[in-house]
Amino acid sequence: MSRKISLQIGGRSFDIDVEENFSYFIESQMVKDFNGDGSNNLKELLQAYIGKTYELYTQEQTIEKILKKLVGKSDEK
Repeated sequence: MSRKISLQIGGRSFDIDVEENFSYFIESQMVKDFNGDGSNNLKELLQAYIGKTYELYTQEQTIEKILKKLVGKSDEK
């Protein structure tokens, strides 16, 4: 089942349909990244995108380090 999420950017309202389970997560993230009063602009959207992309980058770096440790341990057997 899908659920509609709304965000205002540059005075325009954007509605996005997302999976219901994901909608709760994304709503909580949007509260952190955007102004709830609808006064968001394109710069804030770009900053939120860059911030989330950086989070993904650091997560991937961490995953790679963990995988290297796991592979190293399996080679020791």
